[in-house]
Amino acid sequence: MHPSKVELRVLGTSVTLQEHIRKRAEQDLGIKLRFVVQDGGSVQRDGVMHPDRYELYDQWFHSIDCLWPTHALQPIELSRIRRWDEVNALPRTGRLSKAQPAGGAGCVPADRLFVQADGTLARKPSERISMLPLTHNADSFVYLPDSMPASLVEGEESWAWLLAPELAGRVALQADAAIGAIDAALAVEASGLMRFRDIGNLEIEEIDGLIGTLIEFKRRGHFAGFWSSFAEAAQLMIANKVVIQSIWSPATVELERAGLKFRLARPREGYRAWFGGIGISRLAHGRVLDAAYEYLNWWLEGWAGATMARQGFYISNPKQSRAQMSDAEWAYWYDGARASAELPGPTSKHLVPVGQVRDGGGYVARMSRIAVWDSVMDEHNYLVRRWTEFMRS
Repeated sequence: MHPSKVELRVLGTSVTLQEHIRKRAEQDLGIKLRFVVQDGGSVQRDGVMHPDRYELYDQWFHSIDCLWPTHALQPIELSRIRRWDEVNALPRTGRLSKAQPAGGAGCVPADRLFVQADGTLARKPSERISMLPLTHNADSFVYLPDSMPASLVEGEESWAWLLAPELAGRVALQADAAIGAIDAALAVEASGLMRFRDIGNLEIEEIDGLIGTLIEFKRRGHFAGFWSSFAEAAQLMIANKVVIQSIWSPATVELERAGLKFRLARPREGYRAWFGGIGISRLAHGRVLDAAYEYLNWWLEGWAGATMARQGFYISNPKQSRAQMSDAEWAYWYDGARASAELPGPTSKHLVPVGQVRDGGGYVARMSRIAVWDSVMDEHNYLVRRWTEFMRS
């Protein structure tokens, strides 16, 4: 076999499909990788409709609710995942330990992990899984404390800040319907404007109420922008267009580089969490399928998890990554300790200055405060239609 002749097309977003990762994986595995980078909605759509256009689907666990019923992906055989026993309890059970509360509403990854005998998905362990759980994080919003009114900054951080009247014209949300709507719903509920029965699965009337509220805010000029990628999010703040916005962790790397003094919120209501993973197209077979499994295994070998940590993400088998990180890095990114040395970014020598503390604390503290997981709601199509109206209003 000449593995150099095998090409894998990986469909996903800029969250994990990054050039330095592609180069390293090609070098380590001796295969050719083509990263097909799109926004979240396009990845889901192509994932469902065109399994012939990719071998690997690198996206979020809530996407499984779209892909699994269409048979776009094939089950992953755990016998071929060498470090499966190292994957921690969070994606398997919904919490890191039995002592912690089961986390959050929405699409809990554990409920979509194991393939059952009848082909459905559940958390009852089996020998096959839907996607290999890998990167994950607890997201919130970022703000510039020096530009915020004292009346807010002196209080406890809350999702309600995204709708605070005193910040009108200086707020941004993310444009993805599935994720942006949850951020918006958290803000609307925290502001006391509406109550939702299940914030991870809104009903039609609740969607109408949410979108109606957001359109009112938009018409009053409350929102300064909407972003589709973490680079766009960072640019909105660097260009001084916004002082507060929902955020993905890699954008904070860009804010660090730009020298901005910002805070990543630890909202009193809890975080919006996500879990990323990789699935295999049902059309992958033979040598291509063998190479796909090698790529999945490579993600659990340590290097990928360490580079993910340097942009603020966690990996499902963190102990393997610890060997690829300095003690100072591990203490900062995973334990929530003050940086005892200057720490590198994913591709730069200098990112975190000495003495800095990561907002939100360590891994356990962050992933134990989940208000809701990213979701594909029962009324997803209706939500997307109404969200598009909001975007165009």
